[in-house]
Amino acid sequence: MREFIVSILTDPATLRSAATSFWATAAEMSPYLLFGFLVAGILSMFVSQRLVERHLGGRGIWPVLKASLLGVPLPLCSCGVIPVSMSLHKHGAGKGSTIAFLISTPQTGVDSIFVTLSLLGPVFAIFRPIMAFVTGIIGGTVVDLFNPAPKEEQPGPAKCTDECCGGAEHKKIRNGLKFAFVTLPRDIGGAMLVGLVIAAFISVLVPDDFFAEKLGTGIFAMLIMMALGIPMYVCATASVPIAAALILKGLTPGAALVFLMTGPATNAATFATIWKILGRVTAITYLVTIAGCSLLGGILLDYIFSGAIPGAVIHHHGWELSPIVKNISAVVLLAILGLGLLTRKKHTK
Repeated sequence: MREFIVSILTDPATLRSAATSFWATAAEMSPYLLFGFLVAGILSMFVSQRLVERHLGGRGIWPVLKASLLGVPLPLCSCGVIPVSMSLHKHGAGKGSTIAFLISTPQTGVDSIFVTLSLLGPVFAIFRPIMAFVTGIIGGTVVDLFNPAPKEEQPGPAKCTDECCGGAEHKKIRNGLKFAFVTLPRDIGGAMLVGLVIAAFISVLVPDDFFAEKLGTGIFAMLIMMALGIPMYVCATASVPIAAALILKGLTPGAALVFLMTGPATNAATFATIWKILGRVTAITYLVTIAGCSLLGGILLDYIFSGAIPGAVIHHHGWELSPIVKNISAVVLLAILGLGLLTRKKHTK
């Protein structure tokens, strides 16, 4: 294996092809990801953590619905959502609404929705957040059913501060832009670049129709992708170019969706935290819900795309942006991600 990796990294033709694929994918997704960052920054100005906590207290279907719906657009990864969700529970959110938020949030976000639109098209871009929302509702409802605990005391209204209720408008705008183009890229920059590199080498090294020939087009391919996705950490946005590359090599859209659902939503850290804080039954319910819903979603998506060649699922816009816009956006995006990585190193020192 070591010799194989070395041979790849020392072969100029392979590296040139991988670099070309890397840049093509980055240019395709950059305008949409930058716009997604901007929308995420706007959301951060109006949706504070205290506001979230105030609306998700108590038990029942309504807090679960609100928690799952609120989680869909928030740009939190599967590790970043852990402290937020545990804070929700600590401030009065029931187990059901906590799990609903914990399931729906890392699967998608405004940034990953725009990237999904750019690389996988409108059907994927709509279907993915819907499945995140539905999975959150199912998981939260089942957790409440299996945990008939007494109704927890609802938290009182959060006190108004500059952070959550306004303050100077220029401060809100500055903080929103900082979140959009500094904090968020710092959080996902490493995973985003790794995802782009992996996608580039998959495009170059994996033969066409490899996954169709080796895994087939049925549920077996979905189970394999689930086995890969559940234990590993994959950012919701960074996983999209990987999924696109896999589809181009013959993986079915449904199997790719399973990877896009289980990879971001589950990892060892999240599962261990749920087990410790919310209990064994809740942790198992959380995992089974995501696994079951991802399979059902994958089967349904394959039915929607039935008759389509896997590679044809990759989207090409009829209103294609000009190459100049794409290339400039790619330069800006890589500069922002690079700056984010540098500031992250400074923060960890």
